[in-house]
Amino acid sequence: MGATELLGRALGQRAEVMPRWGELRLQLKDNGVDLVSPADPTGVDMQRVAATMTAIEDVRAGRLAPDSAAAAISAIAESPPAPTWLFTLAAAAGAVALAVIFGIDHIAPAVLICVSAAAGAIVRRRLAHWSANIYIQPFCAALLAGIIGALATRYQLSSSLRLVAVCPCMVLVPGPHLLNSALDLINGRIHLGAARLLYASLVIVAIATGLLAGLAFLGISLPVDPAGTAVPLWEDVIAAGVAVFAYSVFFSTPLSMLPWPVAVGMVAHALRWVALSVLGLGVATGAFFACFVVGLILTPVSRRRHLPFAAIGFASVVSMIPGVYLFRMMSGFVQITGGTQTTLQSLSSTVSDGISATIIFLAISLGLIVPKMLIDFFGDRRK
Repeated sequence: MGATELLGRALGQRAEVMPRWGELRLQLKDNGVDLVSPADPTGVDMQRVAATMTAIEDVRAGRLAPDSAAAAISAIAESPPAPTWLFTLAAAAGAVALAVIFGIDHIAPAVLICVSAAAGAIVRRRLAHWSANIYIQPFCAALLAGIIGALATRYQLSSSLRLVAVCPCMVLVPGPHLLNSALDLINGRIHLGAARLLYASLVIVAIATGLLAGLAFLGISLPVDPAGTAVPLWEDVIAAGVAVFAYSVFFSTPLSMLPWPVAVGMVAHALRWVALSVLGLGVATGAFFACFVVGLILTPVSRRRHLPFAAIGFASVVSMIPGVYLFRMMSGFVQITGGTQTTLQSLSSTVSDGISATIIFLAISLGLIVPKMLIDFFGDRRK
């Protein structure tokens, strides 16, 4: 929105953009023009965002004529997402990297996670050609992961943590929409923020439903064990770098931007590891501390280099989104309502998972957004 308003000033217009779920309204106040365009922000394509910001900067600097800018924007809108082979590779690598972060210690389940996530990515791309339904892709990919995870558990190829089932589903969690919803709500864009949060929540429900249905195929459920086990610092940092690369591919982030989120994401996970393993802090506190540092580093970088903050900031921290807690919470409620787990301990664990997920999400959001808002505020006041 800020970039559009700057473009309007360069063209001698007072422009205001009002985004809502389902539509994007542009008002040119000097001419009395009010344009409304349909827009459902269900996808994340940072390559288009970055190219559009570059085009706007070129117009402001006089390197691109306004008449040519319209053609350039139209070409950007038609740019394709990441190729299927790269998308599939990123899904496989990201799922395995998350498994390493959670403490996987055998090669066989790692191979199964790789195969499951890759197969899920291919399924998602094929379904995108057959159906416009926004929930069927994550549901089917999670269903496949649940079935493979159940088979792995049945043949004792997966630990009690069920990482073979969970990790391929973790890469499906819509982290950018959750973080964008927090940013919108904090900035007072209540309608858009609430819509983003509802959309992300429904996608998570679709993922969890597919996962639990796949596991139930062989009578398997998610455990109430800890979400993961501690791993050495070097493993955590390297795996974090791979996970950040994978998420950047999911977001279609330009390759020229990748060094920033990968490097800062690795630093963030190192700080989180120190907070948890050395300082003995809680998961939410460690996530807040790590994300706060990410915001401090990447906000000035995005301003000075004119990079989309979402492209480099969200990718750096999205692997910390507590999807596994949400999956276990839904599994716990299913077991309680089905009568298989009715003890006070199981109910307490289920509620605890939901509370933990909420607190961690808030910690990540505030840790990332607060420094950005402060730096943006004081930076704009100096101009």
